[in-house]
Amino acid sequence: MGLPAFDTLQIFEALEKAGFEESKAKAISAVVRRAHESSDFATKRDIDDLRKDMDAKFAGVDAKFAAMEERFDAKFAGVNARFVSMEERFDAKLERMGSGLRQEMSDMKFALIKWIVGLGIAQTGLWFTLKLLPI
Repeated sequence: MGLPAFDTLQIFEALEKAGFEESKAKAISAVVRRAHESSDFATKRDIDDLRKDMDAKFAGVDAKFAAMEERFDAKFAGVNARFVSMEERFDAKLERMGSGLRQEMSDMKFALIKWIVGLGIAQTGLWFTLKLLPI
């Protein structure tokens, strides 16, 4: 980081005009110059340069994140499609199972009705037989 030029002659002359002796003005100028050179301050230009560098780097990071987001979207679209496919297969299988269960229940109902009717006829026949036969 560079600091703007420091004019020791201007400081020296200002100190002399203020009433300092030449040796003291030179000494003060030299001390201020050394302090100025040893300090590590950022100038507005340094900050602007840093801001531009950061903006450029963040633009690159933003581009990478956008690319990653697109890849993730593509992968999740594939995963989503697989889930939809699985859901459709599951629904179809569930429908087949439900249809099979309905058929089995219908068959069982018919068999139960046959047994009930058969037992009713047998019971009626037994009743008539017992009534007609003297015991």
